[in-house]
Amino acid sequence: MAEIHTLIDHFGIEEMRRQAMLETKLQRTCVEAAYEVISDEEQAIGIAHAGFAMASLPHKKIKEPIWRREGGNIRLLVESGLDHNNCPVGIPFGSMARLILLYLQTQAIRTKSREIELGASMNAWLKAMGISVGGKTYRSVRDQANRISRCRLTFTQLNGNAELITNSAFVRDAIMPLTTENIHQNSFWREIVRLDEGFYDSLIQHPLPLREVAIRQIANKSKAIDIYIWLAYRLHVLNEPLSISWYSLKNQFGPEYKELRFFKKDIIAPLKVALAVYPEAHVSLDEKTGITLYPSPPPVPEKRISK
Repeated sequence: MAEIHTLIDHFGIEEMRRQAMLETKLQRTCVEAAYEVISDEEQAIGIAHAGFAMASLPHKKIKEPIWRREGGNIRLLVESGLDHNNCPVGIPFGSMARLILLYLQTQAIRTKSREIELGASMNAWLKAMGISVGGKTYRSVRDQANRISRCRLTFTQLNGNAELITNSAFVRDAIMPLTTENIHQNSFWREIVRLDEGFYDSLIQHPLPLREVAIRQIANKSKAIDIYIWLAYRLHVLNEPLSISWYSLKNQFGPEYKELRFFKKDIIAPLKVALAVYPEAHVSLDEKTGITLYPSPPPVPEKRISK
């Protein structure tokens, strides 16, 4: 996919758009996403906890009150919180949960504070990601914020014969209305939340810089977000090429799939979109065997991070 950026530079965006019109919708999406990233002048930086590169939230709503995920030596356990009636509120899921968490993590690093505003700044950030907060979208934001605010986390890191276990939550303090009746969305989002101290400290120690423009292009594609974060974490630390089979990718990104062929069918498109928004990534894809990762620059240069 790296060649798409070279082709845009060589032929220009209009010619690439013309050619993409003759191809698939996926190709058109990749061309537009790649162009937005390489033409971005602001180069704003977003932040994710590096642990989410190896273990992520579910993509769809699940019935179970516990979610387990593991990748490499990292294991993530998410437990649903309870509402005021002691009923599980559910596990955070999908792209909206990821966008809210990215906002919280980015603001925490920018302001060097556990206290994050859920007011105009969050609305502005979601709009910058292409999300218009109103009506059905507002209900989705509120639902995912509620799930994020109440759930409990357990990160386990395997180190030889020992386990490093960290129990925490995303949010320590939050104010959630019991009903949306007579509550205007702007009044609700003026509230402040305070991140859990353990999660905040771990975030400070393990921040993963990302391009905000890249997140904006994949904001409604939760699988592409996870792959982009994973590539941002893995590629720049490689010293030599690393081949990863489809089976290994399935273990990390789709253990819920019963058959490998269904996983491959669903993961190739988000993989290509994630590569389109990561111009520095050098990754080759073989639809029979898997993918090969090559040493590549991070999406955010170190000199940009240090500013």
